[in-house]
Amino acid sequence: MIVTLSRVFAKIFFVLMLVCSQASADSLADVLRDAYHNSGLLDQNRALLRAADEDVAQSLAVLRAVVSWQAQALYSKSSLAPTTDKFLDNLDGAISVTTNLLIYDGGESALSTEVQKEIVLQSREGLIQAEQEVLFRAVSAFMEVQRQSEFLALRRSNVGVIAQELHAVKDRFEVGEVTRTDVALAEARRAAAQSQLASAEGSLIQANEEFLAAVGRLPGLLDVVRPATLQQNIEEARAIAVRRHPDVTGAQHGVSAAELNIRRAEAALNPELNLSGTIQFTDERVSTQRLGVTYGGTIYQGGQLQSVIRQAQAGRDRSRSSLLISTQAVSKNVGSAYAILRVAKASLEASKLQVLAAQTAFNGVREEATLGARTTLDVLNAEQELLDARANTISAQADEVVASYRVLATMGLLTADHLDLDVQRYDPTSYYNLVREAPVALSQQGQALDRILRSIGD
Repeated sequence: MIVTLSRVFAKIFFVLMLVCSQASADSLADVLRDAYHNSGLLDQNRALLRAADEDVAQSLAVLRAVVSWQAQALYSKSSLAPTTDKFLDNLDGAISVTTNLLIYDGGESALSTEVQKEIVLQSREGLIQAEQEVLFRAVSAFMEVQRQSEFLALRRSNVGVIAQELHAVKDRFEVGEVTRTDVALAEARRAAAQSQLASAEGSLIQANEEFLAAVGRLPGLLDVVRPATLQQNIEEARAIAVRRHPDVTGAQHGVSAAELNIRRAEAALNPELNLSGTIQFTDERVSTQRLGVTYGGTIYQGGQLQSVIRQAQAGRDRSRSSLLISTQAVSKNVGSAYAILRVAKASLEASKLQVLAAQTAFNGVREEATLGARTTLDVLNAEQELLDARANTISAQADEVVASYRVLATMGLLTADHLDLDVQRYDPTSYYNLVREAPVALSQQGQALDRILRSIGD
């Protein structure tokens, strides 16, 4: 009765430990959230995007007045007469404030601003692609740790099974049922299993290091992961990819920027109208005010302006080709990702059947060996086939999950928004809205920018 109660309590304790471990296990969503928050690649691309936002502000500032000041002091010494040693010292000073304002340049500056806006949109797509890379790396690292952990458990179990076989072979050798060759075979197989165990331990350490690099922390107990939910129709997936993948949409903005660059280069042929004004005060309390208008343009520049136009046209053609290449590559990647996923699913189904058959064969061979109908080598080979089948199943399960998220990445859907991750989203428009009007330091927007930059620096 006491033994029965002990077993009952032991089972209850085991169930409670299992429930607690599952409750504290890291889900894939947890890992993706940490990877999103800890990614240096995302921080790098966000900084690049903020730099592109500032290019919009700088191009807009060209259309505003430029105010500058200058203070000048001039000392002079002159003789009163050529034959005397008397000199007259003179010190003159002046302060001037100058204002220059571009009134008209044929639209070149305005087009430059539009170009920078398209580059900002292209940079935003680059940030989305970086986000996909970060999340896919985290998925791969998660599944690799899980794969290597299960491999390690499998290798440890294999060492234990072979140790039992070796013990049984030695017992049979003692009674003369088998020869020393059978014992040597079992010992060799145990040594090989121990070597594979050491290799599995090393592989798990490497997987943990990759997890640390991808997620920003070491893994804990990992939860079971199911493949991502996908479009069943590959053609629909291709259509989504062509519309939404950041490589394609980014290339589209690149084409728009290239076309605007042509118009900007052509606008450079137009004359410019500038307004300038200067106020100067001297130490003699004399003030001078000047106001002028300048209108002019380039008549001849050695063909440079026409060369710039042709260069911009070549850049547009290159951008169009890049768009075509990106579209074709995205479509191909979707097809390849689905093919990889189908292979992983087929491999998983076959591996499960292989495990069932190998387990039955191993049980039968081991039973027949006890009756003398099978050799030790037969048992060891059957056990190795079962081990390989289980390893193939583990690998196929991990491959299926990774392949499903690869499909999402090729469609442009491996993002925090699409996966509905519990993360603080980075809004690429917030910083742009603050800087797009090129605020000065003393304005409310300028002070808000200072606070944002201080928080980023911290």
